[in-house]
Amino acid sequence: MSKPSFDAQTLSASLRAAKHQPRKRFGQNFLHDRSVIREIVESIRLERDDNLIEIGPGMGALTEPLLAEVDAMTVIELDRDLADSLRIRIGANSHPNFTIIKDNAMNVDYRALYSAERGKLRVVGNLPYNISTPILFHLLSYADVIQDMHFMLQKEVVERITADVGSKTYGRLSVIMQYHCDTDYLLTVPRGAFNPPPKVTSAVFRLTPHINKPIVAEDEQYFAIVVRETFNHRRKTLRAIFKNSTLLPTLSEDDFAACGIDPQARPETLSVSDFVALSNRAKSLEA
Repeated sequence: MSKPSFDAQTLSASLRAAKHQPRKRFGQNFLHDRSVIREIVESIRLERDDNLIEIGPGMGALTEPLLAEVDAMTVIELDRDLADSLRIRIGANSHPNFTIIKDNAMNVDYRALYSAERGKLRVVGNLPYNISTPILFHLLSYADVIQDMHFMLQKEVVERITADVGSKTYGRLSVIMQYHCDTDYLLTVPRGAFNPPPKVTSAVFRLTPHINKPIVAEDEQYFAIVVRETFNHRRKTLRAIFKNSTLLPTLSEDDFAACGIDPQARPETLSVSDFVALSNRAKSLEA
């Protein structure tokens, strides 16, 4: 049997894309509302020479409007049928600077996509809600080569990421993300903007990694442990949390005083800088 010609392959991929059914295992919900798409693109404020990366382009609803704003673009798509469809519709034949990476976003080395000539990455995506947090943490490890990130997630997660200290939604995700980045809630996206409509309302937000962090933990991995452990017991006082934890040392009244923190306070009342102070103090005791 002879190898199919390019035209046959093109037709086959186009037919697969036209019949594509959203796959639950990939968390696929495809954006189709043009007014929402326009709002998202406008909120990103792209420049022609931006080094733009899109995670999970899906059917390309955002991809084509984004590509119209820049000279070059890279997309990362796990679903091979969708990746092939994008390659055919807006690949090398129509746009020579359009690159497709067929892979899981968690496997990608984003530092390899950075270059001094093209500049830092501007990352965009409608992330699969079921694995959004791991992807965000993965990207934070490349913060030094990322200019900013614009993502769509379920609204309650975005509210946690952008929450103010003392609010009901303020927690571990708020502290970790705000330690590494400025966070901005941009817009709410109704369920009907997607096909199929998800069970939750969505929102778009911006993460801008700090070039110089306002305050730096002496050990960032230990800082993350302190934040996680305290919010695992968020209804308890800090004194009780540190006293009963198997992961953290007991802090004395003098230790809390040195950090300028009330031992009777609860985790949601602590700012990012408070957590850094606690982390540094606890780490010094362990050392």
